[in-house]
Amino acid sequence: MKKTLLKIVGVACAAALGTFALAGCSSGGSSSASSSAAPAAEDGNATISKLVVGFDNSYPPYGYIGEDGEYTGFDLDLAQQVADQNGWELELMPIDWDAKDALLGQGTINCIWNGFTMEGREDDYTFSEPYMLNEQVIVTKADSGIASEADLAGKVVITQIDSAALDVLEGDKKELADSFGRLDTVSDYNNAFLQLESGTVDAVACDLSIAAYQMAANPDAYVQLPDALSSEHYAVGFKKGDEALAQTVTDTLKAMYADGTVSEICAKYADQGLDESNWILK
Repeated sequence: MKKTLLKIVGVACAAALGTFALAGCSSGGSSSASSSAAPAAEDGNATISKLVVGFDNSYPPYGYIGEDGEYTGFDLDLAQQVADQNGWELELMPIDWDAKDALLGQGTINCIWNGFTMEGREDDYTFSEPYMLNEQVIVTKADSGIASEADLAGKVVITQIDSAALDVLEGDKKELADSFGRLDTVSDYNNAFLQLESGTVDAVACDLSIAAYQMAANPDAYVQLPDALSSEHYAVGFKKGDEALAQTVTDTLKAMYADGTVSEICAKYADQGLDESNWILK
């Protein structure tokens, strides 16, 4: 596997015709389907041959680059199992988060699966049923003296561009954001926490899962403010109208919960702050 791309390659067998032997290989498993990531539907069932997952590779524990240089994470493991159980090839495609809509619309990817908040985006995507509870929270350094939202007045807060946290701070929590000295955005949360550690910013607004991961990795460095900015849900996002693919993924995730696969994957990431009790798709 290469660091820039992980593929599970399907090989087409050779077929003989007369005295000539013709051999072919296809990364899509089927040459007629490999030219496009967009799913087709027949009798309500998704008939894709490849699941192309767009994800942020700096979003632990849901999707990130592991110590071995390969892509890993809770959502990526879920996607692998869903692909395996449906006989699909899986392609993991790290993307710039602010380019996700264009890539989905072009068919370069056929889903966004990476701690993807569905609230506020229902008109823009077709979603699977939600599978995880989540919250938007604020994290500060343990020695910052910031203990409540009121203490953020005049402080510099950072979040990821085009994130659910930014949506909340520009929407329901705009009054709070207006009290900040400055609200910055950055391309990924790893960078945000580096800035927090260096003292460039005073706080990070992020998903609960990101906060839990960072606090598990640095238990004495960070604290989470007691009041959440919002509560929400994670789901898999598809191009608007891809109902069949969304339903197939939902049904497969339910089956994976029933047979214990979800519990096994949750346990793998428990030491990174992932809590199985937040799983809701049963």
